[in-house]
Order: sequence, then C-alpha cells, then structure tokens
Amino acid sequence: MTETVAIIGTGLIGRAWAMIFARAGWQVRLWDPVEGVAAGAVGLCATGLQDLAEAGLCPAPAEAAIRITAAASLEEAVAEASFVQENGPEALEVKQALFAALDAAAPPEAILASSSSAIRCSLFTEALPGRARCLIGHPVNPPHLIPLVELSGAEWTAPETIARARAIYAAIGQVPIAVLKEVEGFILNRLQGALLAEAFRLVSEGYVTPQDLDHTVKDGLGLRWSFMGPFETIELNAPGGIPDYCARYTGFYKRLAADPAPPSVYGEAATDAILAQWQPAADPAAKMRWRDRRLAALRAHKQQKNED
Repeated sequence: MTETVAIIGTGLIGRAWAMIFARAGWQVRLWDPVEGVAAGAVGLCATGLQDLAEAGLCPAPAEAAIRITAAASLEEAVAEASFVQENGPEALEVKQALFAALDAAAPPEAILASSSSAIRCSLFTEALPGRARCLIGHPVNPPHLIPLVELSGAEWTAPETIARARAIYAAIGQVPIAVLKEVEGFILNRLQGALLAEAFRLVSEGYVTPQDLDHTVKDGLGLRWSFMGPFETIELNAPGGIPDYCARYTGFYKRLAADPAPPSVYGEAATDAILAQWQPAADPAAKMRWRDRRLAALRAHKQQKNED
C-alpha cells in the first residue's frame, strides 16, 4: 500500500519535501493557507522533478509528479496521511496554531514533523494531546539537493516516533541525524552560526575581504567537509589521531574560545563594512539556479561514489 504524506506550507522548503517524497513513491498532498499557492506548487514540483532527472537524481519524474496533488483544506490534506511535514513561517505562534490543528485533524498514528530551523519542539507541542508523535525534522535548504535532516524531539516525544521518522527519512533518500537533547538552533545552525560569526568578525575588522573569506571555505575547508566531518578531519591531521591533535594544536583554539565573536559582529557597522566590499549578484534567481545545478552535480557524484 502506497503511503501518503501531507505537506503543510508549499514555499521553497515545502515543494522540496513534496519532490523528495514523490520521488520515493509516496502520495503527496499539498496544502497552503494562501489560496492558490498549493495548486501552483504542483506544476513547480513537476518542473523541479524534471530538473532532478536531468541531473540523474530522479529516475521517473513524470510518474513522481502525478503523485503530487493539492488539497482544498488542511483537514483534507492530512486525512489519509501517515506522515505530516509542516513548513510554516519561523514564528512560535504560527507553529502553535498549526500543530494544534494538525494534532486535531491527522490520523492518530501519523507522525507530525516540523521543518523549524531553530524553534524547539517543546515550545509548540506541550499542550497537545498527541504530543508524543511530534518532532522536528529540520532540513537544509534546498532539501531535495542536500539530504541532511535533523531530528529533535521534546522530552515527551516517544522514542518510537524518532525511530519511525528516522527510518522514513532514510528510506526516502535523506540522511537523518539525531539531536540527543533539545537545543536552540539544533546542530547544523549552531555550527553554521559559529563559522558565520567569525567570518563577520574577520571581514568587518579588516583581516580579509569577503571574497577571500568565501574562497577560504569553498576552496579550503569546504572541499574536505564535502566528504569528511570535523572529527574525521582532525583524526587524519595528527599521527596519533584525535588525542594527538588535541595535545598538539588546541592551544590556539582555547585562546579563540576564550574570546568569541560578540553579537555586535552582526550589527550595522559590521554589515556596512562587508557590503562596502561585496558585489551583490546581478540576478539572484539565476545565481540560485546556478547553485542548485552545482549542488545537484555534487549530490549525484557523492551518490554514485556511495553506490560503487
């Protein structure tokens, strides 16, 4: 029996989830609170699936597209769903209202997952009768090209909810990781935030241009990070592995940790200093399409290497 997923909110993230589930054989029901948006998303998903096929990431785009349909109401979208992926605005009151409606309308066995980027699950599920089936399933933008999904539950989220969600995300081609304790921003955005803060500080204080900072990541750290994590990296950077690395090289890191970039690095003065040297993309939409093509090629390459 084909399973059904309800995609609640059909902006960029919601459409990406729709393509991921449809590509994996699921029936997909779209709903958006803005009239006409879900219906319009159906065609956009079909185009996106064709783009994935051209990159070697979707073997049957037409068949996948047929599985995506729009629902007239939230209740209709979730009526037959065994999984719900919510993609509303990153605002606590919106999450609270949506999850109250989802918990009331979705079948009792359905998992309710939020794509929240930083809001903890406990903040919008505590009062729900079905709170044990709720969790965060935070993707990385764009999710159909970057497979990581962060799973974070509240203290009342049932262990079987996490286990089922992890199995479902893995089965549809994503790479789920578990956030073992609730923390604002989860894992990825906390790591990204640490790098961004230091990047803002180094550029705004005149140590490097924003262009050369970007080269440092995309032509330096990023090359390793595309197939090895930080612990794998440092294990290979000292003869005795991680303990040897820590003994040899962490003196500087300790001094850096004692003087972290302050919140002011995101202030107006720092931003102005960066923008004075930065050339914005002439056509942001075209630059986004270029990014997606490059990501698709990298994803296809990594996928092929994993299959070899």
